[in-house]
Amino acid sequence: MSESDVTRDGVRGARPGREAVTGAHAGRRRGRRGRGEQPMVPEAEFSSYYGTPVLNKPTWKPLDIAGYLYLGGLAGASSLLAAGGRLTGRPGLAAPATFSAAGAISLSLAALVHDLGRPARFLNMLRVFKPTSPMSVGSWLLAAYAPLTLTAAATEVAGRYRLLGSAATAGSAVLGPAVATYTAVLLSDTAVPSWHEGHRQLPFVFAGSAATAAAGLALTAAPVAEAGPARRLAALGAALELGSFQLMKRRMGLAAEPYDQGRARLLLRAAEALTAGGAALALCSGRRRRLAAAAGAALLTGSAALRFGVFDAGVASAEDPKYTVVPQRDRLPAPTG
Repeated sequence: MSESDVTRDGVRGARPGREAVTGAHAGRRRGRRGRGEQPMVPEAEFSSYYGTPVLNKPTWKPLDIAGYLYLGGLAGASSLLAAGGRLTGRPGLAAPATFSAAGAISLSLAALVHDLGRPARFLNMLRVFKPTSPMSVGSWLLAAYAPLTLTAAATEVAGRYRLLGSAATAGSAVLGPAVATYTAVLLSDTAVPSWHEGHRQLPFVFAGSAATAAAGLALTAAPVAEAGPARRLAALGAALELGSFQLMKRRMGLAAEPYDQGRARLLLRAAEALTAGGAALALCSGRRRRLAAAAGAALLTGSAALRFGVFDAGVASAEDPKYTVVPQRDRLPAPTG
């Protein structure tokens, strides 16, 4: 090939028929070749420099943080059951729900501190209050909630200071819904695609999951004659959790894929079966102790499986650049002209 041939093709070393042609020239070439032309540009492969992910994978320890998510929800919803038990004269329901809230929030804080590495790091988060930061708000929320639940449990054990115990129970019930759901806001505020894209429905998913967990523990520990509110909470929580989760996946688009893949898929399918089955057993249990205990165990396990499944799906979505690149590209405005 001569020098004039190279310059006439426009790029030195160009080889006719081997490059993708765009624009008006592409239209004319397609017209000459007919319908059998094969695409010259391969399908996009989503990668990044040196094969590293676009996002840094969350460094949180799965057992610590997924456990923290689960136990916080259990604590917050249990506070509501404890307050309801006190108001309706069901001490057999109020007492185990009170102990559940205190124990779960203590273990939740322990898991968080273990992931942070040093207790001082949690205390450092209390140095300022930043309303725009879910982490800051959540830290202050836990700092206010935990003493209330512990006070309520201590007065229950002592059998004294009933007025103080009632006030602490009421205060923890006021903060309970926020404790049960703020972790969903915390996850959604990250750049992790399968968490962020579900920011509208994820708090409702966590609220339903918290309700089923609290109801499950109450069904296993409270006398069946006083467990009516727990049975109703189990049904309402299961409906909210399962319905919101399906709605979330439909609205998330591509970012919903990790929820149906790998270990997350197994955990979430198990969560759906256990939650639905546990709620059905709870409604049918009546005054049958063994059936109520089985329902409670299914609900507790199903709620835990959901939190761990959501955590695993988020980590998987952060590892694959596709879930970051495609939604951002789709949100770009269409070219004009």
